Amino acid sequence: MNPLAVVTGGTKGIGRAVIEQFSAEGFDIITCARNENDLQELKEAQTSKYPHSQLFIFRADLSVKEELHAFIDFIKSKNRAADVLINNTGVFIPGQVHNEPDGVLEKTIETNVYSAYYLTRALLPEMMDRKKGHIFTLCSTASIIAYPNGGSYCISKFALYGMTKVLREEMKPHQVKVTAVLPGATLTDSWKGTTLPEDRFIDAKDVAEAIWSTYSLSGRTVVEEILIRPQLGDLD
Repeated sequence: MNPLAVVTGGTKGIGRAVIEQFSAEGFDIITCARNENDLQELKEAQTSKYPHSQLFIFRADLSVKEELHAFIDFIKSKNRAADVLINNTGVFIPGQVHNEPDGVLEKTIETNVYSAYYLTRALLPEMMDRKKGHIFTLCSTASIIAYPNGGSYCISKFALYGMTKVLREEMKPHQVKVTAVLPGATLTDSWKGTTLPEDRFIDAKDVAEAIWSTYSLSGRTVVEEILIRPQLGDLD
């Protein structure tokens, strides 16, 4: 049986690149997204390209607690322990603390932080029992450097980074690896319509390869943080 990776937000950007990378390496994948059509398109593409890798899809908005728990139940219904969890689901709503609309903070925290928190809690017990597993959480350079139009997004990413750091300390005696991934501007749908050239952005495939390389290390070693920026530096 193939090893199993759980990847949230898997139909686009970094999530999709990660699924491609792990499928190519012989993993089965469980993923979710909000759009059913995008999920079906992903499944068709993956089944054709990686016939020896199973892809299980589930439509869910992980900012909605009931849908998050439904996704957790779907994962557990497979009766398989996850070898890797990649918390990738996220939302970016530009704005500033003093003028962003009411509700933006709640929506951003629910999507970016609570989804990773509750999903991680649900999958950790099996990893701890097996003394095996690796949790990657997609933070951001916004987790360590705030910027004026970041508002609630920066707040959520600082919180997510803090969660990852405390989880790392908790999991040391259980042999479960924990890695924070902090990408800068990455060429995904979030930047659709930009007039900036491609070479000002990270390629999502590079993030996926960095995650795979980190996962591939021996059991005696962990990369605690992967900080990735465009070669020309952060966008102004």
